[in-house]
Amino acid sequence: MKINTNTRSVDLDPRDTQFVQDPYPAYHAIRAQTPVFKWEQYGHWCCASYADVNGLLRDRRFGRQILHVATREELGWPETPGHLKPFYAFEQHSLLELEPPVHTRLRGLVSRAFLSRQVERLRPEIANLCNRLADKLEGASEADLLSAYAIPIPVGVICDLLGAPVGMGDQFLAWSHDMVAMYQARRDRAIEDKAVAATLAFSSWMRDLIRERRGKGGDSLLMELIRAESEQGRLSEDELVTTAILMLNAGHEATVHALGNGIKALIEQGARDDIGEGHVEEIMRFDAPLHMFTRYALEDLEWNGLTLRKGEVVGLLLGAVNRDPERFPEPDRFIASRANASSNVSFGAGIHFCIGAPLARLEMEVALPILFQRFPKLRLAATPAYRDAYHFHGLERLDVTLR
Repeated sequence: MKINTNTRSVDLDPRDTQFVQDPYPAYHAIRAQTPVFKWEQYGHWCCASYADVNGLLRDRRFGRQILHVATREELGWPETPGHLKPFYAFEQHSLLELEPPVHTRLRGLVSRAFLSRQVERLRPEIANLCNRLADKLEGASEADLLSAYAIPIPVGVICDLLGAPVGMGDQFLAWSHDMVAMYQARRDRAIEDKAVAATLAFSSWMRDLIRERRGKGGDSLLMELIRAESEQGRLSEDELVTTAILMLNAGHEATVHALGNGIKALIEQGARDDIGEGHVEEIMRFDAPLHMFTRYALEDLEWNGLTLRKGEVVGLLLGAVNRDPERFPEPDRFIASRANASSNVSFGAGIHFCIGAPLARLEMEVALPILFQRFPKLRLAATPAYRDAYHFHGLERLDVTLR
């Protein structure tokens, strides 16, 4: 890594093995020398301090979408390559990529299902699922807890909530991994082609499911969305398909990483006793599953000494921010009783605050105590390795001894 304080730039390969396995020393060095910097490999400005990112997440001059206020010609963008058009045609209806008023309308249709009081009713079902998975591990001496525990919990829960067949879980995972690879640092043409193929296949499957369910009863989230589609002006079929797929993808992708990273942290940090809400918030701060989220400048503006043109991208380094000592003293220590751990930015902030945060928190609050109660001698069998998938941050495997 090379830091140039004169140009406020950083030369750091996001696929560098040392960085992928432990990005926090690099974050600390960058924040200490130039907390707002141009990341050369990405070609855009990034922010690594809590104050900056917390403010930017709430600043309405920045957004997830730009083509609602500017044309590609105005921005100097080339046309979307033909082979990627199906992927971006799908993404243009994604709640994650939209700004008001469309964002407000779509979020309103799904938000009720994820309110804290609504998801709390799922606690017994989540506990039953966790115990069933633990039962399967009872006779084993070793296991990969990522595949045996951290993956099936959020996949099973979101499938049940949406009303999608749990038996399709492995296929959902495969499609989801191929689609989100579009946002990883290792993207190339082969990854793009797989993402497009997954998008088309997942969309086709979802349209068939919607066609089969339309006109039937039920109280699943999918049925609520189908009913909203039938009410003119509330939801188009394309929006319905994208929203349903987004719920499945977002409902497990980050939570799998959070659970895996959390189990690893609790073992390594010796914090496996009396696991509660404080442990969950500290896990989300200590080793976040998503390390960068981007925003567009929606207008020409001055911010923090920078002159930004409309359409410029700013990267918000969530993983770095959660270890900012200005906000979290002794940031590299896992402190379950940390008073302000809940102010971590792993779920974002502002109008794009993660809609599924209450569900993700509940899954972790239930799953982690059950695991360590059922297997009190749980230990790491090997040093876990993180996937080469920046800006996502999750494990390849989590091999443990159970007894």
